[in-house]
Order: sequence, then structure tokens, then C-alpha cells
Amino acid sequence: MHKVFIDGQAGTTGLRIHEYLAPRADITLLEIAEADRKNDAAKHDLIREADVVILCLPDDAAARTVKLAANTNTRIIDASTAHRVHPDWTYGLPELTREQREGIHAARHVSN
Repeated sequence: MHKVFIDGQAGTTGLRIHEYLAPRADITLLEIAEADRKNDAAKHDLIREADVVILCLPDDAAARTVKLAANTNTRIIDASTAHRVHPDWTYGLPELTREQREGIHAARHVSN
């Protein structure tokens, strides 16, 4: 069972991704309490527990969450534009090049 934390779960994109993933039996969605949405310690605990974090945040907030995940093995998918062309991130479009699908599969950081 994979554990997924959607950071920005209350926004439009986060709600939509939650809607897609919630019915899946192979995924446990980790949720942060409303009162802890801006609590870095609570967020860091969820990041450490998650296998994958999906960022559905404004660019600055997405960059802050990535810093919180720095010393973890958690994979991150960023739906913001903060890391879209960052050289250390893999762009999440498998059709981009012949090797892109393998790059996405192996990447710790995927921008979207």
C-alpha cells in the first residue's frame, strides 16, 4: 500500500487529485488537519510518512515544502510551476522524449 500526501488538498487541484486517488485500494491518503496546514512540523511528519507527496500549492509554498522534504526519501510530484524547468527535476511528460518515461519512473522529483 502506497501512502500519498497531497499538500494543498483543499485547493481545486488538490481536491481533484484526491477525488481520483480516494477510491483506489492500493493507496492510503494522508491528510493534514485544517489547523496544521501551515504547521511545518506537522507537515514534515506527514512528508516523512508518505511515499509520495503531491504539491498542489502556489510556487513559493511548493518550494518551502520541498525544503521540508530535503532529508527524506519521499518522492515529490509538483503541480505548480516552481520546479517546472529546474535542472534537478524531471518533467512529468512521458511523451517528451524516448527516455522520458524511464526518467520519470526513476526520479525523486517530478514537475508537472
